[in-house]
Parts: sequence; C-alpha cells; structure tokens
Amino acid sequence: MTSGVAAPVAELSDRELLARHVAGDDRAFGELFRRHKDRMWAVALRTVRDPELAADCVQDGFIAAFRRADSYRGEAAVTTWLHRIVVNACLDRLRRRKPTAPLPEYELADRHDDHGSTEVRLDIQEALASLPEGQRAALVLVDMHAVPVAEAAVILGVAEGTIKSRCARGRAALAAHLGLTPGRRPAAEP
Repeated sequence: MTSGVAAPVAELSDRELLARHVAGDDRAFGELFRRHKDRMWAVALRTVRDPELAADCVQDGFIAAFRRADSYRGEAAVTTWLHRIVVNACLDRLRRRKPTAPLPEYELADRHDDHGSTEVRLDIQEALASLPEGQRAALVLVDMHAVPVAEAAVILGVAEGTIKSRCARGRAALAAHLGLTPGRRPAAEP
C-alpha cells in the first residue's frame, strides 16, 4: 500500500478484514463471509443435523459476528472466533427448539447392496445424533474438521482437558453404538 491505494479486500488477512469492518469498510465483512460461510455451514450442519436449521444458525452466527466485531480481542484466529459464535448459535437454537413428533422411520439403503459407504455414513450420523451435545460438538470439531484440541477448547469455551475427555467418551460411545470394540472390526454380515 505504498501508493496510498487500499489493497483489494480479497488480498487482506482475516484479521485485517475484521479491523477494516470495525473501521467502517462496507466490503470487508462480506469477504469474511465469502471465505468462511461454507466451513461454518458444515460445522453447523454436523452440530444440528438439519440443513435448514444449520443455515439459520450460520445466519445467526454471522449476524452476531457482524454486530460484535469490535469485541474480537485478537487472542485467537478469526476462524476460531467465528467457529465459537456459530457453534453457540447452534446450541442456542437447539435449546430453543420445540420437540416435534418424529417422522416414521424408512429404510434408506438396501442392506444387501454393495454401496456400504451409504450405510456406514447413515450409521455414523445416527450414532453421532445419540451423543450428548458437548461430546458431539467436540468430536465434530476435532475429528471431522481437524481443529486442534486447543482451538476446539476456545471455540466451545471449555478447558482442553474437557475437550479430550469429551472426545474420548464420544469415541467410546460411537464405537459401542456401531458395535465396534478396540482393535476389532465388526463381523461381516452373512
């Protein structure tokens, strides 16, 4: 920026974009949204397990981030800050959600087909849904999105040891739900 011309927003770091947004740049937050909306939606979807609710949570999260951008302290990466806001929006929506009558269960995959990956994915989604919110959120961040334990702790607002224990308990519960035991694979169906 030696010529006195501001760099295009696409070339700025996340921290620079957030600072420019706080300073009144109308385009800066839009670039942050463009960069991170897909990843935040994936986190929200794995947290709430409903595409429409996930979209609402991402919208809530980005609106909150837009309004509270001046509260960003810079102690963590902007993505970590956004993760935390979106996960909190998900948890808030889940707490407010009124229970509804469950839909009838349908067999989604033919158990005798060669497309086991579909079955496995559905089994894992069902197993994840059975976990408590804290364990599911920790596993989604650490195991599915490869977020480091320390960063997951910041996102969820708990100690690193809590993340480690939630992941360990969640993995054990998933293994039990899926019929796995340590060091063994499930028996093949006849």
